[in-house]
Amino acid sequence: MYFTHAFLIIKILSLFVLAFFISIAGAPFLIKFLYKYKCWKKKPKEKAMNGDSLPVFTKFHAEKEINTPRMGGILIWATVLIISLIVFISNYFYPGSFIAKLNFISRSQTWLPLFTLISASILGLVDDLLVIKNKGKYIGGGMRFKVRLSLIALIAVIGAWWFYFKLGWTTIYIPFHGNVEIDGLYLLIFILVMLATFSTGVIDGLDGLSAGVLAPIFASFGVIAYTQGLYDLTALIAVIIGALITYLWFNVHPAKFYMGETGIMGLTVTLAVIAFLTNTVLFLPIIGFVLVIESLSDIIQLSSKKFRGKKVFLAAPIHHHFEALGWPESKITMRFWILSGVFSGFGLILFFLSKFM
Repeated sequence: MYFTHAFLIIKILSLFVLAFFISIAGAPFLIKFLYKYKCWKKKPKEKAMNGDSLPVFTKFHAEKEINTPRMGGILIWATVLIISLIVFISNYFYPGSFIAKLNFISRSQTWLPLFTLISASILGLVDDLLVIKNKGKYIGGGMRFKVRLSLIALIAVIGAWWFYFKLGWTTIYIPFHGNVEIDGLYLLIFILVMLATFSTGVIDGLDGLSAGVLAPIFASFGVIAYTQGLYDLTALIAVIIGALITYLWFNVHPAKFYMGETGIMGLTVTLAVIAFLTNTVLFLPIIGFVLVIESLSDIIQLSSKKFRGKKVFLAAPIHHHFEALGWPESKITMRFWILSGVFSGFGLILFFLSKFM
């Protein structure tokens, strides 16, 4: 048993390190490509989707938007895809090799999160390309929100079908209570949670913010997956974190690139899938508390302006509110990292207490 767990830990850490080095080797080529083809907005964003002006955002980010490339998220999902193909092909053709032993591709644990990550990331890539080319219905380009939401809903429907009909999931875990049978309601809950998680994509916006917040969240679910014996899922999470850390290396101030929709869309909806695979979906709002606050601040701001005719925050999402208050960008970013780490830890505490009490 000791040697089994020792090997599993070596496997998971090896994949984490492999992801870091593969992505850090590929990053300079991606950066060169993004700058060569000027993969940034041609005009700074001056108005929101509803047509309102964005004085705070324009003041702090207009220059960045027309000088710093989008689509840095390619580094993350491309690394995951490359490593997945390497270990899968090695296991198929050279089953006795060391690389083959790193294989983590399995029907029950990693097919769906991989599908979700890649499909949502490609959807985000299309949106980024429309923004760069200033094409689409919105000012500044990009897909209409309803279109993006509909396509994410389609991915969610596929995921819900896979869980319910292929994996046989019909229960949801209630903390400190146990599993509750919900039968067909599982399909609806899965779709709604994925759409809600998709809405947390507003976290991308400051140098180093998104990756620094997401890394401890993924790490927490990696710990949960490992304790549940979901070792292939843990390995996949390790690869994602390895690529995220590399992205953060180049995204800290001054950022070489930004994640863009091709990164944030794939990562957020994949979190939802991981939460369902570990049957800890009700822990997701706690572990991902920073994501929840970011999304809520945006919803509150839009609702208040629509129904009350005035703002609640100086700017939304809430990290822009702190910018408007005069906080330095680095202070906001690092404090959000700290909060993400603390709430990820708090979520883990509640998870373990709920299991052993």
